[in-house]
Amino acid sequence: MYNIYVSSVSKKKILNLSNILIFLGITFLLLSFGPLIIQEAWYFIREVKGQEYFLTKESNLKQEKVSVFGELLAKDPIRIVPINKDFSIVIEKIGVNAPIVPNVSVVDEKQYKEALKNGVAHAISSDYPTTSPSNVYLFAHASLNFWDLGKYATVFNLLKKLNYKDKIHIFYQNKDYVYEVVNKEVVKGWNINPMKRPAIEPLLTLQTCDPPGTTINRFVVTAKLLSVN
Repeated sequence: MYNIYVSSVSKKKILNLSNILIFLGITFLLLSFGPLIIQEAWYFIREVKGQEYFLTKESNLKQEKVSVFGELLAKDPIRIVPINKDFSIVIEKIGVNAPIVPNVSVVDEKQYKEALKNGVAHAISSDYPTTSPSNVYLFAHASLNFWDLGKYATVFNLLKKLNYKDKIHIFYQNKDYVYEVVNKEVVKGWNINPMKRPAIEPLLTLQTCDPPGTTINRFVVTAKLLSVN
């Protein structure tokens, strides 16, 4: 009888441990994939509602602070005020509004990880926005472990939603450089060819992880300059 009792207690302990491990596993998955799932769901809802972000450049305005539920219920366009006009990026289609950290090394892991906590990184070997032939190379996280990588860890999570002719705004020295998407591609690992390719016109290249949170591939968007305002 004693052996049966001990066996029963042991089974209960194993069962409780299994339940705890399952709970911790589910919690980890929710914490990891939660932001990406929420962003994807929110993008889908906006598409269904026909609700868009729109850029306003009025310097006396501040970014509207609207709760997620407020945006969910609203049908009006959501206004984006550039976070700064010294060096920043706005992508209306996916709601990106972030500062750009200039002159960031693409090989110094400590430096670029620190820079990416403060915004989108501008590769040190690339150009600044100009009307001359050039390649402005920016990279940022599409990440899952947002708790470790900072405020901008998920800034490029929806970059794949961009399509040809979608607009990207780069604010630099109080000018708005408007680029139009002309190409999307996936490259293996840390492929630097998109950064080194020769430019015969003003280009913008955006790069992020693919799939999010991994270093398996890089998703690269190329855009050409349309106008400067």
